[in-house]
Amino acid sequence: MQTGNRTLVTEFTLLGLTDDPALQVPLFVVFLFIYTITLIGNVGMMALIIMSPLLHTPMYLLLCNLSFVDICYSSVSTPKMLANFLAERKTISFVGCIIQMFLGYTTGCSEVFLVALMAYDRYTAICNPLLYSVIMNTNVCTYLLVSMYAVAILYALTQTIFSFNLPFCTSNIIPHFVCEAPAVLKITCADASLNEAVTISLAGCLIMISLIIILISYTYIVSAVLKINSLEGRWKAFSTRSSHFVCVIIMFGTLVFMYGQPNSSHSMAKDRVSSVFYLIIIPMLNPLVYSLRNRDVKEALRKVTKRI
Repeated sequence: MQTGNRTLVTEFTLLGLTDDPALQVPLFVVFLFIYTITLIGNVGMMALIIMSPLLHTPMYLLLCNLSFVDICYSSVSTPKMLANFLAERKTISFVGCIIQMFLGYTTGCSEVFLVALMAYDRYTAICNPLLYSVIMNTNVCTYLLVSMYAVAILYALTQTIFSFNLPFCTSNIIPHFVCEAPAVLKITCADASLNEAVTISLAGCLIMISLIIILISYTYIVSAVLKINSLEGRWKAFSTRSSHFVCVIIMFGTLVFMYGQPNSSHSMAKDRVSSVFYLIIIPMLNPLVYSLRNRDVKEALRKVTKRI
């Protein structure tokens, strides 16, 4: 379609991770394996929490929601990326790109808030054990989760509107494997400086609020652990929390790299690599990290396996 001397874009071409034909099939196999592990791990975690009365607590309600969000978060981008590895035309419709961005930011925002809520939950359990059942009961968790999803939807809607309210007429090639705001705004044919400032500011506020909650929570947790007299008990507590903290560092490190650098120094090649970590790797790692070193999960798995 044309209006005057402008061509209206009806579909986009996703550049993908690489344009090297020799890497398409190997990358397809690698990411298909990662996606399969992600689905198995998170579906298994949700099923175990639902089936085991031992895990019907606020902590595991949050973890069940994290597994659900991880499935959705990974599924927003990975299937299309896998299809494009083998496709000659790596296209996505205009509407499809909008939907992918909206769902991606909804699940991504939910993921970030959930990690912060889980850190606060552990802080309450460790530092205020006598008040834990009052502060983090099921009703409070449900209210927090509903509020979290509402904020995530509003955040995603704002990001999507500010990414697509400008015309696209010079190019329809998105230099990414997924429709994300920084990549989409790169190809608009209007001045996108205000839109870029809004999208980066929103992402920055989301990241900073969640990161502050996590850092404060873990500071108090570490302080409480250091007061344990037993060296063995101290080491066990640190070893359990360290794996969680590694996931937090990977997630927020890549998000800060993606949205915290000035527009002038943005490299889409580096952004694509960063996106792989928080879109694909983290959803695979979460069920492993939160289950392999968790005695309650292991015990619940043992009991469920016996019943089966």
